[in-house]
Amino acid sequence: MSLFAAAEAENRRHAQPLAARMRPRTLAEFAGQTHFLGEGKLLRRLLKADRLTALLFYGPPGTGKTTLAHLLAKETRARFRQLNAVTSGVKELRELLDDARDALSADGVRTLLFIDEIHRFNKAQQDALLPDVENGVVILIGATTANPFFAVNDALVSRSTVFEFQALAEEDVIAVLKRAVADRNDGLGDLPIEADDDALAFLAATCDGDARRALSALEVGVLSTDARPIRFTRELAAESVQRKAIQYDAGGDSHYDSASALIKSIRGSDPDAGLYWLARMLEGGEDVRFLCRRLVILASEDVGNADPQALSMAVATMQACEFVGLPECQLALAQCVAYLACAPKSNAATVAIGEARTDVREGRLVPVPKHLKDAHYGGAKRLGHGDGYQYAHDAEGGVASQDYLGVEREYYRPVDRGFEAELQQRLASLRRQLGR
Repeated sequence: MSLFAAAEAENRRHAQPLAARMRPRTLAEFAGQTHFLGEGKLLRRLLKADRLTALLFYGPPGTGKTTLAHLLAKETRARFRQLNAVTSGVKELRELLDDARDALSADGVRTLLFIDEIHRFNKAQQDALLPDVENGVVILIGATTANPFFAVNDALVSRSTVFEFQALAEEDVIAVLKRAVADRNDGLGDLPIEADDDALAFLAATCDGDARRALSALEVGVLSTDARPIRFTRELAAESVQRKAIQYDAGGDSHYDSASALIKSIRGSDPDAGLYWLARMLEGGEDVRFLCRRLVILASEDVGNADPQALSMAVATMQACEFVGLPECQLALAQCVAYLACAPKSNAATVAIGEARTDVREGRLVPVPKHLKDAHYGGAKRLGHGDGYQYAHDAEGGVASQDYLGVEREYYRPVDRGFEAELQQRLASLRRQLGR
């Protein structure tokens, strides 16, 4: 390398932000994702067996998808080539695949093709990858923040190993920050920095598992301080970190995963978790009508007759939200979530209608008993319809001992929680009076 080339490379390096300079250079320096990158885990095994063919990296921003692709290219001694599915078309893709074939034929070198936002490629573009992936011409790594099982073609998913990236744990982010403070080559080690532990912990907790965001805040705080030595305190950290935009796709994974977490938290009787997921969805711009529909459904599905007021509460919340609108209707939603979470739970009615509909769908049909058939038309008596019917209000206690189904079936089984515990005893008495 010439003197000028070295100087130019150094200038480019200094122009890079800290997050870019601190990208790990080896797999040993890579933070997080031990569930598939730890010793003995699947990705390590694929590397050891030299069987990387097609991988799909799926997860939130800042968790290392691009960085890991670079490291895998080094580990496999492959050329690294990158495309962005948002800005690249079929022409660029075909040219790159042609170049990969030439490199493999002439030099025996494989190409690791990294495609960012691969779910943005249309079907034709994704299909164009298949022959060269199957023939081993390229090692394909597609990165996406969308669930590939919904966003990527089935043909490509079936030929790929899917790895889900998780937000970095706070201890991983703290380790990255400490390395940046100490590193004299690519980090901030040349500066006299005294970083308080609670300041680094604050960044790790605030960055939501995004190491890039934490490093950016550290760099802003350090470089904007004139005093020497530089004291990186919690206050300085708070002033340096930008509020992160909520990663929430109202039509994608965030929508469905957050809704699932909300419902399961309420079903699990945890009002605090339920309120958090409600807040997460509201901050992400979730449709209030969708939230109301889910709460009305849950009131019957998971609370049921253990607390009959639950459905009334949910319906009233729906009406209040229509009448008031945001932001005030968040109060009604919060009240409803807290009430439903604290209510006794029963899915007895849900199970009952499910079993009854299964019997109907599977052909276990029961004819309407003659004494229950409509007798309010001319000729009904000649057919015997209504004969023997006992009017319940004329019976002692308002319960007539007669058969209403014609066969012995039991669908509704109240639980011993909340108001359904009372219904359980009442129903046992009713069934005895009905002769069952």
